[in-house]
Amino acid sequence: MVIGCCGSGKSTFSKKLGKILGLKVIHLDQHYWQANWVETEKLKWEKIVKQLASQPEWIIDGNYGSTMDIRIKRADTIIYLDHSTINCLWRITKRIIKYKGQVRPDMPAGCEERFDLEFYHYVLTFNLIRRKGLLALFNKQKNDKKILKFKNDHETENYLKKLSAKN
Repeated sequence: MVIGCCGSGKSTFSKKLGKILGLKVIHLDQHYWQANWVETEKLKWEKIVKQLASQPEWIIDGNYGSTMDIRIKRADTIIYLDHSTINCLWRITKRIIKYKGQVRPDMPAGCEERFDLEFYHYVLTFNLIRRKGLLALFNKQKNDKKILKFKNDHETENYLKKLSAKN
């Protein structure tokens, strides 16, 4: 289970991890959003996540706090990309410029990249509002799950290199 602020590199990291481990990567954004950025209804979304998480092996990237408990129950490892707010803001800005008017590879058809002030606000406040709760949640899981926390790209790349060498 890979989580972290938007722009922390969840999708990129998950793709690399999936390639090393030979596991299917599931990007929650592809299943949550419908064309033109329409959200999936809550009960339907829970059903979708339960179905995705019930698969025998997976790497799931995405936050979606309302269904985090479903994924935590099935995950053996939780990876938290705890990157700085400024890094995440920089990355989403680059992403918007690169993909403006196009659909990113980890998004569903009809969800073209665009500038969204509300999204910037979410990223700007993610660490302030959500970080403490996420760390507390992981602390509760530390005896049952492997918890990995990476603060930057250097740490994630070192982890992936070590893992690749083992496999």
